[in-house]
Amino acid sequence: MAEITPTNPSGVGILDRLMRIDRRVIFAFIFVALIFPLFFNISQQIPLSREVTMLNDALQKVPDGALVLYAFDYDPPSAPELQPMAVAALKVGLKKHFRMVMIGLWPMGPQQSNLAWKVATADPRFAGLKLTYGVDYVNLGFQSGNEAVIQKMGSDIPSTFPQDYAGTPVSQIPIMNGVRNLGNFDFMVNISAGYPGTREWVQFGVDRFGLKMIAGNTAVQTTEMSPYVGRQLLGLAGGMRGAAEFEQVSGNPGRALRYMVGQSVAHVIVIIFIIIGNVAYFSTRKRTQ
Repeated sequence: MAEITPTNPSGVGILDRLMRIDRRVIFAFIFVALIFPLFFNISQQIPLSREVTMLNDALQKVPDGALVLYAFDYDPPSAPELQPMAVAALKVGLKKHFRMVMIGLWPMGPQQSNLAWKVATADPRFAGLKLTYGVDYVNLGFQSGNEAVIQKMGSDIPSTFPQDYAGTPVSQIPIMNGVRNLGNFDFMVNISAGYPGTREWVQFGVDRFGLKMIAGNTAVQTTEMSPYVGRQLLGLAGGMRGAAEFEQVSGNPGRALRYMVGQSVAHVIVIIFIIIGNVAYFSTRKRTQ
């Protein structure tokens, strides 16, 4: 584009100034838009997808006091998308008095489950619950082997996880009494960022051992898991949007809904700058011609 020579020697017009906005100014606006909502309890109404509605319906239909397996198959880089799902799923479990058994096929999975548990139990609504580790919930930790772990759990869980995350023998944990294989669980929640994760649980846990299962995935993984919804998967939440929907529909507003506010504001700001840039460009081009 030809260089614009301002007609006013003392300065340039407003359109010329808009054409020369430093990109750092735009980055600053985006930064403020993303950070500001995190300091306030702000949320927005989000239209619910079919997959998340199915997920919540399936979880709510699980009988109170059921034995539920929670598999945390992700690590800190995926936590912004997946941790809110984990927290919301645990809160539903607390509300329905599930007996929760937590495991991880990823090395950092047990740590992520502990962090999610800490946030979930800090909710004032559950302050009156008298939860006993080993009776109401347990963290069996990580076991290497990927899908081989799932296959082994289908026949013998005590030998697959001989002790819990703290090193206590599984035979001394009351909640594990009578739990021999995957068929003893009433339901399963899988939070996954990739391999091993939802696909392997569907192929071996659901197809082979008959688990009833819902899943929460990162956004990039969701399209691969969508074909399973309605058959092997009873529901699916995908990415930050799915986490926010799950928080909303389950009545557990949290971090994902606040993140969505920042994301929405950032999108609006980007659109505004795109419009400003295009108006300035076409106006100055017309003047040049």
